[in-house]
Amino acid sequence: MNEHRGDCEELLSYQCHAQICLSLGPCSAPQQVEVRPRMACPFTVVVAIDFGTTSSGYAFSFTQDSEAIHMMKRWEGGDPGVANQKSPTCLLLAPDLRFHSFGFAARDFYHDLDPEEAQHWLYFDKFKMKIHSTSDLTMETELEAVNGRRVRAIEVFAHALRFFREHALKELKDQSSSVLEGEEIRWVITVPAVWRQPAKQFMREAAYLAGLVPPDCPEQLLIALEPEAASIYCRKLRLHQVIDLKSYHPTLQEQLRRSRHSRTFLVESGTGELWSELQTGDRYIVADCGGGTVDLTVHQIEQPQGTLKELYKASGGPYGAVGVDLAFEAMLCQIFGDDFIQSFKAKRPAAWVDLTIAFEARKRTAAPGRANALNISLPFSFIDYYKRHRGQSVEAALRRSNMNIVKWSSQGMLRLTQEAMNELFQPTIINIVKHIEELMAKPEVRGVRFLFLVGGFAESPMLQKAVQRALGRTCRIIIPHDVGLTILKGAVLFGLDPTVVRVRRCPLTYGVGVLNRFVEGRHPREKLLIKEGREWCTDILDRFVAVDQSVALGEVVRRSYTPARLGQRKIIINIYCSMTDDVTYISDPGVRKCGTVTLDLPEPLPLPGARREIRATMQFGDTEIKVTAVDVMSNRSVRASIDFLSN
Repeated sequence: MNEHRGDCEELLSYQCHAQICLSLGPCSAPQQVEVRPRMACPFTVVVAIDFGTTSSGYAFSFTQDSEAIHMMKRWEGGDPGVANQKSPTCLLLAPDLRFHSFGFAARDFYHDLDPEEAQHWLYFDKFKMKIHSTSDLTMETELEAVNGRRVRAIEVFAHALRFFREHALKELKDQSSSVLEGEEIRWVITVPAVWRQPAKQFMREAAYLAGLVPPDCPEQLLIALEPEAASIYCRKLRLHQVIDLKSYHPTLQEQLRRSRHSRTFLVESGTGELWSELQTGDRYIVADCGGGTVDLTVHQIEQPQGTLKELYKASGGPYGAVGVDLAFEAMLCQIFGDDFIQSFKAKRPAAWVDLTIAFEARKRTAAPGRANALNISLPFSFIDYYKRHRGQSVEAALRRSNMNIVKWSSQGMLRLTQEAMNELFQPTIINIVKHIEELMAKPEVRGVRFLFLVGGFAESPMLQKAVQRALGRTCRIIIPHDVGLTILKGAVLFGLDPTVVRVRRCPLTYGVGVLNRFVEGRHPREKLLIKEGREWCTDILDRFVAVDQSVALGEVVRRSYTPARLGQRKIIINIYCSMTDDVTYISDPGVRKCGTVTLDLPEPLPLPGARREIRATMQFGDTEIKVTAVDVMSNRSVRASIDFLSN
């Protein structure tokens, strides 16, 4: 791929020269690492962490017995009567910012705190959403606790990952006859497929900070894409492990209740080969409906080894179950006044968390056609606080609000009618259905016969019914039995064999800015640069990959770069991206600088008059973009890193 080297030799020197100035001064970038090629599986065990917006969990499998996936069955302090294979994604820090607890333990401890004392503790929940919604994510991005105090996001994520690391290591110690060394464990962390590179790198940096793996062993940690992990698992399901919405009667909750085991750990073995109805060559959509995002992936099963090929770039958006919670909060603001709700959240943070938990528990039982209202108990402190601040009762506020779809019960409960639940669910569900319909209209996706619904929100009968009604005629809608654990199990399978997804689609166009010979009439005059008597056109985008281009695992893009001056120890190359492919210059609308590649040059060999050439190799076919480099003359490896977090 060295076609434009003749023209570019000087331009690249110019580019490196122009950019080298940027690298001087103190470096605020996170520690970067050389990415080494993936080795044959030297790991004894794979541990996957499904880090969700509302709930998280982990599972593991020993490589010697890879058919068996071990899953956490019950968390300490879990809700009674529920199979708590996942723990709520909430974290509690003490007033001095030290880690206190995670999950049910954090929730319960925070709930029991005295209201005055609770104001000094830092409680975080649903914080994963922030990473998706922050457009300029860096190592310094902050998260706000319920009490309003701010902490660096990377530290909050590292605390949570460290909790899972310690939990998993303890469990592995109990299950393994031999002592496991750190380098024998491969870790997998799941992220939404719609996340951009900075967010994926952020998770990796948080994992380094949490001590999951050392930064100089990057291959020990894999970032798995959530719908992709679900797809890896779904393609191996047997018929008795799924629910076909067409022929399905009992509620999913009943099914889940029946399948509950009493043991703390559940071992699932033998997921079985390709499910009888899913043939090689078949195409299917996986819709991962989680707490924060909805993530869509389209896969085809390839001949003969059953690997997967992505047919259309990952799509989706922030249409998770949290949207229903936010609609409930907006409804409370409508009834009791926005200023009161904000004041209550600030002064009684623990009671506010109680109220949201009460709503979440009832939300799961909402079903279309349900005759009786859903009761949500208001915390005593809410009723008391309202009376003291407004001088009237909660009941009076409800009457005055003219909100006929919400009633008051004498037991101190808000009664949400079916109409009220529809109002809370509809905006989010409409977005999800619209998104799936738009995807199914794409030429690459037309005629897909199967749609797998996975993720925690897929358990909702409200969502199931809406999807079946909108799409049931065009394809078969299938829900794995333990739908909330599909991603977790798939992430373990991905860790055991990361080559299972053989072809992916690029989410963006990526490239660098270069100089080309200036052509009168073709290039605009404002792009003209005269250097040593020759005319160059600046800012031309040299494309590495184009949006929605198919890239196979192991496929590489190579470019050669020449240092601008003798003794130069670093080359810094700016990377640009665009959501479309019809771009010519890095200054075109929609093109933005999104990252940098840094090449650390070793001391050159003393060869007089020789021009130095560094060949960089980039991989775009994996879940993360990777770069390696070599000094052509000496054939020595050059330390290369790619950074998307310091922009």
